[in-house]
Amino acid sequence: MEKNSTLLLKNARIISPDCDLPGGSVLIENGIIKQIFAPGDALPAADEVKDLTGLMLMPGFIDVHTHGRSGYEFTDGVPGHLNTMCKDKLTEGVTSWLPTTLTLGYESLAAALENAAQYTASKAVGAKIPGVHLEGPYINASCLGAQNPAFVRQPDIDEVNKLNSIYRVLKVSYAVEVEGGKEFSSQLLAAGITPSCVHSKATYAEFAAAYDHGLRNLSHFCNQMTALHHRDIGLVGAGLRHKEVFIEMICDKIHLCSDMINLIFQLKDIEHIVLITDACQAAGMPDGEYEIGGLPLILKDGAARLASNGALAGSVLVMNKALKNVFEITGLPLAQLVKTTSYNQARSLRLEKLGRIEPGYIADLTALDSEFEVKNVWVDGAMVL
Repeated sequence: MEKNSTLLLKNARIISPDCDLPGGSVLIENGIIKQIFAPGDALPAADEVKDLTGLMLMPGFIDVHTHGRSGYEFTDGVPGHLNTMCKDKLTEGVTSWLPTTLTLGYESLAAALENAAQYTASKAVGAKIPGVHLEGPYINASCLGAQNPAFVRQPDIDEVNKLNSIYRVLKVSYAVEVEGGKEFSSQLLAAGITPSCVHSKATYAEFAAAYDHGLRNLSHFCNQMTALHHRDIGLVGAGLRHKEVFIEMICDKIHLCSDMINLIFQLKDIEHIVLITDACQAAGMPDGEYEIGGLPLILKDGAARLASNGALAGSVLVMNKALKNVFEITGLPLAQLVKTTSYNQARSLRLEKLGRIEPGYIADLTALDSEFEVKNVWVDGAMVL
């Protein structure tokens, strides 16, 4: 958006946390939301006016956990591939995302973060990368999922700090029960990084020890973590018991069945539910053979699985579909569900002025039709789709 320019988006159904305003309008100035108008209000002049003809206007989605899409993977280290992924994330309504790494060696991780730095410096048109998410390599070797066992290692804050010096690390997902795990949470927080637990066999007591060190996040909830049991409530029980713990959910109806999705939304405070895709390179692609971290996978009938053992290897979910699924499954108002697509993400990562359509917030916005198909996207007030 050009300096000192104004944009008026009119005749929209504005859906923001705790707000559902049909026929509303939004004035944007220099990439920032300046004013909201109710139906019947006098509308100001603007350099550009766009009539949204009743489309749903929501805060741009933030995907905090995704490995790839469009046939590419973040850790493949190819600059042009990241550009394609950032551009294609816009088609999901995503305006910011955290490219997520895998359990790999330091050199591969460093190359991926250098790629992110180059993308951001290029100012290419696409979804923004406020930081990256390290999933692994500090995980429990008995809870690998689709992670590579050859690179599993113990938590190393020095390694994280080195990576953070290449490009901002916003989140690290790891197993809290491994040696040094509980202290690792406080070390990450001291570095301004959000700690999260996954690929873990932690007991509730082990979770509680990390909780005392500041842990407040659980990655891809229910998947590759200790299940709820009547003798030890494990990580799933911890996420449900502790209201203030953020939980990520892959709502593709494969990683979590519809009944489980419904149950979690009934039991968990919606202010702490975060929708993610956890997408692999096969997202947006036809059935066929792909890879994840160098491991062969097969995409068939919407499920991506390792060729070696059939384990789920990420999803092919997109964010607008995740929201549609949750809306259809739970029947909850969109003014509540919209919290799970960007506002909660921003809060969990301490990203300011994102996730609401309110004066003073960044004009990262997405417009969707009644079938949740993305029609337009604005990043910093500039229309990019």
